[in-house]
Amino acid sequence: MRGKLLFSGVLLYISAMVQAEEVNDTSKVFDLDEIVVVSQPKDGRLLRHQPLSSTVLTQCEMQTLGVSDLAQLSQYVPSFSMPQYGSRLTSSMYIRGIGSRINNPAVGIYYDNIPLMSKAAFNHHFYHVDRVDVLRGPQSTLYGMNTEGGLVHIYSKNPMVYQGTDIAMGIGTGLTSHAEIAHFHRPTEKFAFSAAAFWNGQRGFFKNQALDEWNDKLEEAGGKMRFVYQPTKKLTLDLTADYQWTRQNAFPYGLYDEEANSVQDPSTTVMNGYKRQMVNTGLNISYKANDWLLSSTTSWQYLRDHMEMDQDYLPADFMHLTQLQKQQALTQELILRSHGQRKWHWTFGVFGSYQWLRTDAPVTFGPEMNAMTAARIMSMMPAYVQMMFKIWEIPDFNVTETFHTPSASVGAFHESTVSLTDRLDVTLGLRYEYSQVKIDYNTAGLVALHYSIPPIDLTNRLTAVLENDSKRSFHQLLPKVGVTYRVDDSGSNIYATVSKGYRAGGYNIQMFSEIYQSEFMNKGKSLSQGDVTLSYTDEDYEAVDETISYKPEESWNYEAGAHLNLLDGKLHADVAVYYMKIRNQQLSMMSPDNNFGRIMVNAGKSHTMGFEVALRGRAFDDRLDWFCNVGAVKAKFDEYDTYNDNTIPFVPACTFSLGGNYRIDRFLVGADLSGQGYTEWNEANTFGQKAYVLLGAHVGYDFGSCNVKLWGRNLTDTKYNTFAVESKAAGEALRFAQRGNPFQLGVDLNVHF
Repeated sequence: MRGKLLFSGVLLYISAMVQAEEVNDTSKVFDLDEIVVVSQPKDGRLLRHQPLSSTVLTQCEMQTLGVSDLAQLSQYVPSFSMPQYGSRLTSSMYIRGIGSRINNPAVGIYYDNIPLMSKAAFNHHFYHVDRVDVLRGPQSTLYGMNTEGGLVHIYSKNPMVYQGTDIAMGIGTGLTSHAEIAHFHRPTEKFAFSAAAFWNGQRGFFKNQALDEWNDKLEEAGGKMRFVYQPTKKLTLDLTADYQWTRQNAFPYGLYDEEANSVQDPSTTVMNGYKRQMVNTGLNISYKANDWLLSSTTSWQYLRDHMEMDQDYLPADFMHLTQLQKQQALTQELILRSHGQRKWHWTFGVFGSYQWLRTDAPVTFGPEMNAMTAARIMSMMPAYVQMMFKIWEIPDFNVTETFHTPSASVGAFHESTVSLTDRLDVTLGLRYEYSQVKIDYNTAGLVALHYSIPPIDLTNRLTAVLENDSKRSFHQLLPKVGVTYRVDDSGSNIYATVSKGYRAGGYNIQMFSEIYQSEFMNKGKSLSQGDVTLSYTDEDYEAVDETISYKPEESWNYEAGAHLNLLDGKLHADVAVYYMKIRNQQLSMMSPDNNFGRIMVNAGKSHTMGFEVALRGRAFDDRLDWFCNVGAVKAKFDEYDTYNDNTIPFVPACTFSLGGNYRIDRFLVGADLSGQGYTEWNEANTFGQKAYVLLGAHVGYDFGSCNVKLWGRNLTDTKYNTFAVESKAAGEALRFAQRGNPFQLGVDLNVHF
């Protein structure tokens, strides 16, 4: 059973739970989260009836726009940015100026009510998505730490309410291709299951000139099973198992000339690459009584990956990093909430998780780095001593690192919404969050010095071993207060909310390479006197602990907005303004001394402020469907070294998208614009990406059980960068950037039977 409603740029299929006939009554207002019914254990109210800013996108909407992952989806959500940093590993998301490239995320992801615990798992394939909710602003009361910027909720199709076989495939320039098949079956009234498999591939757009190979080549595949059993009308068991495999060439960074606004093709000593295997399993159990709903979500998550990175991004061999991660996570959440129409909506819950993570991260320094380091050590010696040496070289320089960083968290929360009058609702929430992170490290650094003062010819070695363990605990109260006032009977409302956001502290394992670099530079000149083995005291280890640790990040968000249904439901408007005060903002930056790698620091005090506008409408007897989204943010440092009043890096000054679709019988024609404002690439604000706009278009025809779409992206072949960095790994400051994908054309085919 299928109904149709043109809404927000797409043809929406109304759930079989609504009606069998087409929806033609324009006097009734439909919200997207009302049309596409999903199971939400924490709050049964519609998102647009709550005191928060949100965006809902359905499967048909994403198919029409050509959205296949979160990075593409972010182009059509206000204040949401997920740059493509060159691999599935790097999945940084920024909402309202809050985000992070490494360590703890600032935006959480739930997939079918299962929290994804590893940032390395965020950027992956999502099967036959029914809808995606993006909640902006801190969601810490219901969802805990690391949702300070917001939350992305992804729901896949439920075989209990959707049956049949779906086949999707497509191909585009750069040999970008995909194929997916999924079967949804309900053999009895009490049992249903789905089985799906996919494959994605890409030849690439950027060729590595030194290696004569495409630097962004991708292959990935996987399979998913889902079983839903309802022995009674009240009890539901929902089991999911998802396996995915990825292999890709990665990080296609090339030399960047800002004045000419040009980026060279990548050219490295070794091919940057990323491989990943992961399994996500979850069991959702729910029991629905007349007035309440009890749900339990249990998950086990496994991830194993392997990254190779030429950290200098040059054909000369300066340094090379290998990183291998092996992670497992267990989560358990119990939730009891009210159910049905009532004046008091309440939710109680507890959440617990434990993660095991082992990271091996050896760093190998190449001959160019060794020569540069030897010259720097020699320069520390008096001139008369330098004249004595005939040979002075470093033949071996490496760092080996193994880290065990288990972590645990426990949270207890409650949220209530009380209807004081027929139009006025008050929301009160509070969460207590406790977390503990440990680090057990075994690292070693070795530098060998070969020198000759005829007739003496020697090779001396400096060895340093850091081996210790440490742990830190954090706890936090996370309150929320919201007020919602319904201004008319169509569901329009205005709201105001105050909430606290929080990211836990932790350990920055990238700092160990910096520690060894400092040690070798300070004590390297003693190598001329013989072998050296460095030893460390308890005080030294306390200093190391202070160096590698970073503090929790806390924020207060003050927000007001409105959800408006206008023109008899033909225009939906969502607006919000906000101000967020942040303390100890966790900032990813290049090491200030040598730029060999990224480190995590706390940036004193900072703030973000901005507004969001989302418009969706219909016209011309519902043949035209259009949308317009704008998000503007001003993110500044208030107290951070010499960078006070500077703009926080990696945050676009604005995001915007505009598009529409026109339906003529079975034909669908559409176009869209999306883009970002100026983005700073470092905390000093010395270089950045100018504002840019991307143009896309599509033409589709609906044959009934088959739909064909021709699409184009970046039709004007706009030149822009998704990321840029300044590095001194080669001894001088050089800038590198990753270009955005160029002009693309393709065709997609979707079949349902």
